[in-house]
Amino acid sequence: MVKKTVPVKKSEIIDGYTIKYHANGKTRWSKGKIMNGQTEGYWEWYRLDGTLKRSGYFDKGEPVGEWTTYDENGNVYKVERKKAVKKESNNEGIYCPTEISETSGLTE
Repeated sequence: MVKKTVPVKKSEIIDGYTIKYHANGKTRWSKGKIMNGQTEGYWEWYRLDGTLKRSGYFDKGEPVGEWTTYDENGNVYKVERKKAVKKESNNEGIYCPTEISETSGLTE
């Protein structure tokens, strides 16, 4: 069995924002803040040509609020709203957002 090596994306932190780059090391892949090891606040993902692909918000690593997907021309293609869902754990009510229904674009 041959294991495929996944290249580590080049990244840097500028003014508190973590910026990751596509494999070419030049084009931005994503931008947002990481706090306590988790994604937090507003994030953006970009295509290889540099156009905005998707944007949305995180709260302690979980997607929340409005998530927007853009077409190749920068027009809004789809908007999703992440709602809190009550889950029971150890008899305590824990709220967490629903899963993103389309995540394939986030791993480009």
